[in-house]
Amino acid sequence: MPARPTRLAAGRARALGLPTRGTTAPNRLRRVDRWITGTRAHLLRPAQDAPPLVVDLGFGSSPVTTVELASRLRSVAPDVRVVGLEIDAERVTAARAAADPPQLEFRRGGFELAGLRAVLVRAMNVLRQYEESAVAEAWQTMTATGAVVIEGTCDEIGRRACWFEIADGAPVTLTLSAHLPSLSRPSDLAERLPKSLIARNVPGEPIHALLDDLDAAWAAAAPHSVFGARQRWIAAVTAISERWRVQGSVRRWRLGEVTVLWDR
Repeated sequence: MPARPTRLAAGRARALGLPTRGTTAPNRLRRVDRWITGTRAHLLRPAQDAPPLVVDLGFGSSPVTTVELASRLRSVAPDVRVVGLEIDAERVTAARAAADPPQLEFRRGGFELAGLRAVLVRAMNVLRQYEESAVAEAWQTMTATGAVVIEGTCDEIGRRACWFEIADGAPVTLTLSAHLPSLSRPSDLAERLPKSLIARNVPGEPIHALLDDLDAAWAAAAPHSVFGARQRWIAAVTAISERWRVQGSVRRWRLGEVTVLWDR
């Protein structure tokens, strides 16, 4: 018989999810925050005279990256409200020392978003710690009230990150982002793919083809290295644009990003 999908566990007050390791560090999520403020600021417009609400899901053992998110979002949406959610009640209690209500609050909650109607959810380094079979249900739960979810993984110091933009329970875009001077080849980002893509990085799968194409274009763009890693990356992304539905412009690519439409 096929294996049954992993269900999302419910704790006290029906908070959906399981406690994660909680590791975090200052500035770890700077790449995804820069992408949100630079490309998705339109999601933060007030609706019906209510300030936009953003949820940071699974902020971990320290609230530092939630505090950073709130500060960065205010640069493009001064009236934004940010709520950090955690399954672990002790982490929530400790985080409240950094709260600045109503602009920044911390509550206990999981994939059900504590009943909040957010316009945007950042859920980085959360589903990485679940079974792949739990991913689709988590996406559906988080987007049930119309939120756009940014879900993915980054390394411990934030130099490499990959994330999905999720709407209506399904991926819309996939973004790869790297500190270019330390990047040997684009496929090194495979270690930080979102949970649902890790096992699919094999020949015949789209994510494997994307990373292969990026590696080939990166190698072909080696002569651009004399002008710096940014120019080499821009040349590589330009080259794959003929095959992949690359979003954005050189302004984003020079930051070490590439975003592609992803309905696979």
